[in-house]
Amino acid sequence: MNESNLRGNLAELLRGGQAHLTLEQALNGISPSLRRVRPEGSEHSIWDIIEHLRIAQDDILKYMFDSTYQEMRFPNDYWPPKDKTPEEEDWTRSVEGLLSGVKRLIETVEDASFDLTANIPHGEWRTYLREILLAADHNAYHLGQIAQLRKRLGG
Repeated sequence: MNESNLRGNLAELLRGGQAHLTLEQALNGISPSLRRVRPEGSEHSIWDIIEHLRIAQDDILKYMFDSTYQEMRFPNDYWPPKDKTPEEEDWTRSVEGLLSGVKRLIETVEDASFDLTANIPHGEWRTYLREILLAADHNAYHLGQIAQLRKRLGG
C-alpha cells in the first residue's frame, strides 16, 4: 500500500471538491437573510446544518484525542436549539469552527508519523482512520443538504 497516496486522498476527501461540494462552494453567496430560514417541510435551516456539522465534527475530534471523552446525547446535543435565532457572530463562529476542525483533521492525516490505522486507546475497536472517514462522509452528506436547501430558497 502506498501510504502517501492514502494520506493525500484522505486530505482531498476532507477538503471536498470533485464529486463533493467544498464548504466554500456550499456557502458562497448565501444571503444572510436566508441562513436561518426553514423552508416549509424542512426541519433545519442552513445555519442549523452548519452548526450541526461543527458540533458533530468537534465531537469526533474530542473522541479521537481526549481520553476523558464523554458521549453526547443524540440527537439533542448535536443540533442547535430550535428556538435559537442565529446572529452574524453565531454564523461566523459556526463556519470558522467547522473550517478549523477540518484543518485539524487534515493536519492529522498529513502527519506521516501518525498511525491512522491504530485503535483509539479509549475508543473500543475504532481507529483514527474510521473517525476521519466518518467526519468526511458526514460533512459531504450535510453539504448536499445545504445545496438542496439553497435551491428551495432560491439562493
